Amino acid sequence: MYHSPVMPLESIHSLDILSDGVYVDLTFGGGGHSKLILDNLSDSGKLIAFDQDIDAINNKIDDSRLILINQNFKFLEQNLKYNNILNIDGVFADLGVSSHQFDSAERGFSIRYDSVIDMRMNTNSSFNAQQILNEYSESQISNILFEYADLRNSKDIAKTIVKERSLKKITRTSQLNEILNSFLPKGFENKILAKVYQALRIEVNQEMQALKEVLLQLPNLVKKGGTISFITYHSVEDRIVKRFIQNGCFESESSKNEFGIADIPFKKKFKFIVPSSKEIKSNSRARSAKLRSAIKIWEIV
Repeated sequence: MYHSPVMPLESIHSLDILSDGVYVDLTFGGGGHSKLILDNLSDSGKLIAFDQDIDAINNKIDDSRLILINQNFKFLEQNLKYNNILNIDGVFADLGVSSHQFDSAERGFSIRYDSVIDMRMNTNSSFNAQQILNEYSESQISNILFEYADLRNSKDIAKTIVKERSLKKITRTSQLNEILNSFLPKGFENKILAKVYQALRIEVNQEMQALKEVLLQLPNLVKKGGTISFITYHSVEDRIVKRFIQNGCFESESSKNEFGIADIPFKKKFKFIVPSSKEIKSNSRARSAKLRSAIKIWEIV
């Protein structure tokens, strides 16, 4: 299978889909969640889906109600305008890397394969993880590892990477894994490696910036009573989604309007949902997933 959708039923139920509504899937991937949304739409319903990975586009579902866009989801608003869509009834996103991307050795996303270090979701992009490892300054690498991987020894890791690259350019995953070997406690090797790869991937694809950009567009696109549902996989992106739902911004306190009233466009529907133990057993990718959902309480101005 190209991709196993995470928490499929929970995701669809959270959206409270209107049969004739207009919905957006920000992360088409293998089309699993999109297929479920389409199954709940009538002939007059519509789904707009995004994916910057050409492999996902080539996996398109043949359905006249689907508009599949080969772009980063941060371009949501302009693509809706291009398709003469003013507002929408709901938005879904399953953030992170698809099973297909992890399982494609040549893409360089996984610690399991010896491959060229790449990690681009958009293979047309000229920027990949090798450039971070070989061209970023020591402090830049340290900041990425600390911010996106929560690694307390990020400075030491960055120092070692810079030292090793001066001897030989870092181009392969096996080479990077060997460089990191002294930072891998017994029994936690894969966990630390996965965190480093996660940080590199986030930086390569500017994932957190894109996430913030699209979230800030939603108050002016989602109808009152509409729903946004996001599946997150690590603390950095989950914190962004959580704070946006709670505060309408990415700070710990909500912004206020001219009357001193909190400016919060969405209200959470529940705290969050995690996959069942049965799902985690059958799909290990679901292990760290959290589903957060919120309803729009503003009218679009």
